[in-house]
Amino acid sequence: MTNLLKILTLLLVTVCVVAPVWALAAEPGADATAAEEPAAEEAPHGDAATYNFAFGWAFGIGGIILGAAFGIGKIGAAAVESMARQPEVAGNIQTAMIISAALIEGATFFALIVCIMKN
Repeated sequence: MTNLLKILTLLLVTVCVVAPVWALAAEPGADATAAEEPAAEEAPHGDAATYNFAFGWAFGIGGIILGAAFGIGKIGAAAVESMARQPEVAGNIQTAMIISAALIEGATFFALIVCIMKN
């Protein structure tokens, strides 16, 4: 039951993060260039869609950081538990833990850069 709850929570958070970006999508029959240019009477970056996009961007970055922290925390907890059970292979476990954490951190930085570039 807890796995189902985790999956449903993840889906809910994903929809909340992506919903502002979906709101920015142009209508199917609209001209793409007209959607990009603000009207003369509107101030640039002053409409609600821009604020929704900025909120979604910030929420996305927060989710990325929380996901990476959760993943690295799980790796650290499992490594410490493994080292306690088998102290003779602690060096190998520590090396594998550091490599795994570095890979997660690299993917996190890539996701942050993509999130920042979309703004």
